[in-house]
Amino acid sequence: MKPFLLTLLAEGSFTLVGRYAPSPTGALHLGNLRTALIGWALARQSGGRFVLRFEDLDARSREPFRDLQLADLAALGIDWDGDPLVQSNCRSRYEQAFARLEAAGLVYECYCSRRELSQIASAPHTPPGAYPGYCRSLSPTERARKREELAAKGRGPAFRLRTNQQSLPFIDAVYGPQTGLVDDFVLRRSDGVFSYNFVCVVDDAYQGVTQVCRGRDLLSSVARQNYLHQLLGSTPPSWVHVPLVLNQKGERLAKRDGAVTLTELGQRGVNSAEILGLLSSSLGFAPVKTARQFCQQFELSKMRREDWRFLPPR
Repeated sequence: MKPFLLTLLAEGSFTLVGRYAPSPTGALHLGNLRTALIGWALARQSGGRFVLRFEDLDARSREPFRDLQLADLAALGIDWDGDPLVQSNCRSRYEQAFARLEAAGLVYECYCSRRELSQIASAPHTPPGAYPGYCRSLSPTERARKREELAAKGRGPAFRLRTNQQSLPFIDAVYGPQTGLVDDFVLRRSDGVFSYNFVCVVDDAYQGVTQVCRGRDLLSSVARQNYLHQLLGSTPPSWVHVPLVLNQKGERLAKRDGAVTLTELGQRGVNSAEILGLLSSSLGFAPVKTARQFCQQFELSKMRREDWRFLPPR
């Protein structure tokens, strides 16, 4: 299949391409659905495309949840263009992109354990979440020794990107000018699974995504992803990070927080139209009964910026 962006360029036109990329680990909760609704509305308002992607490289992902999540989106009136991309079917593309970075000398092995990484995270003079490059400049002898030590424990090394800067500025459509951390982040975990930051960039480039709408908790990953886009020769998308839906404790909403999915709310007598009205109101707009009505009235500049605390019905 030809990447969407190449198709658009070949046709001599350009269309905004938004995307929604859930992990199929269960039913979508209200926080997931609200973000999808906003991203869908932004794409449709511009006459653009809206594509889906299942981020299923995690061992917790299950194929049946894909159909459940598609049904949840459809129940709210959210439609999409083309077949959803499934990451577990795209490993060869990730291998090719990884090989390009390796050939350019931009990948190195990391032998740090989780315990060592937790100690690094709390060390002074290290920015929060940053990896200080402990394994970056090891000698061939040191690498061979550490590799043997890991092998004796039944583990392999992780692989990190060798970066040449510490931060990168960018603009978010909601939160404005930002400067994000760019450290030697993981491209491939020690278990062989490619990292979120890596596959996200490869997939967005392949699908021709020009706008990413997602929760504000992912704002800190933008600089790393923009940097990787530059290395791979692709154009970073524009970024739209939106407020979160929280539980009663003020924590990010999760499926364990009670009646927070369409099915659970339906069992308590709350239908899809009422859920749409609730989601619209939570963003500072009048209640609606259909996704189309939401799309017609939604304005990003007028969206409520505060997180929303949801109290499930009893």
